[in-house]
Amino acid sequence: MVEDLVDGPADAAVDLTTWIGRVESVDDVLGATPVAALTATLDHPARPVPAGTPLPPLWHWLYFLPVHRQSELGPDGHAERGGFLPPVPLPRRMWAGGRFAFHTPLRVGDAVVRTSTIEDVVPKQGRTGPLVFVTVRHEVSRRGDVTPALVEHHDIVYRAEKAPGEVEPPPTAAPTGAPWQREVVPDDVLLFRYSALTFNGHRIHYDRRYVTQVEGYPGLIVHGPLLATLLLDLLARNAPDADVAAFRFRAVRPTFDLHPFRVNGAPQDDGTVHLWAQDHEGLLTMDATATLR
Repeated sequence: MVEDLVDGPADAAVDLTTWIGRVESVDDVLGATPVAALTATLDHPARPVPAGTPLPPLWHWLYFLPVHRQSELGPDGHAERGGFLPPVPLPRRMWAGGRFAFHTPLRVGDAVVRTSTIEDVVPKQGRTGPLVFVTVRHEVSRRGDVTPALVEHHDIVYRAEKAPGEVEPPPTAAPTGAPWQREVVPDDVLLFRYSALTFNGHRIHYDRRYVTQVEGYPGLIVHGPLLATLLLDLLARNAPDADVAAFRFRAVRPTFDLHPFRVNGAPQDDGTVHLWAQDHEGLLTMDATATLR
């Protein structure tokens, strides 16, 4: 998601930077059922998931789910602002991107802990209004291990309500001629299943009336994490023996459920793989790089 930015406060009444340094820890056990369910959702053949099965990169998102009570949810389906994440007074929240370092595999049956830290909170003034960028560092470790199995930096952007006649930033054309390509149909069932698997109540992914009438988008929005997962899934389909050491992705513009979209990949000479998603008009929606061992 691209904006012209300048430094400046988003809301002088709330000092959001006081949330920097807050820490939260969550325990979980890596069960087999979520792995089997996402395998089916990504349209792979069913296969056994015994204890010790390694999780593909990014599939840790199936765990550490935000189990807030129904009465704690806000009008957008997320938990009410405040608590661990800062109470940003802007209504639209999007996953802007992420960066990952994969050190050792996580495996089905592992008892794990995720330690999350608010690493940065940056108010900005964008071309279309105030923005707030929040960066959360997640470290996921097997219970008892000294070093994390993976480290994730999660970038969240909060935006003001869409103004009448607001013009989106100029689009970027996606690269052409990718050796790896796959078309994906983002129907309601795919979006519902991924929301259910990640216990994501954000209404922009399943409530068409809300996303069009309240947030002003033309259709349901494909989850950023789902797009990132589909990009690494494309790599796995074309290079099943690849060992991903690091991954980064950036959301460029929303992907809507109104048309099929395409995920693409191109191995590079430096040992990385360039991965990207594009919409039906050939416009870039997500840009990513996987670094292989």
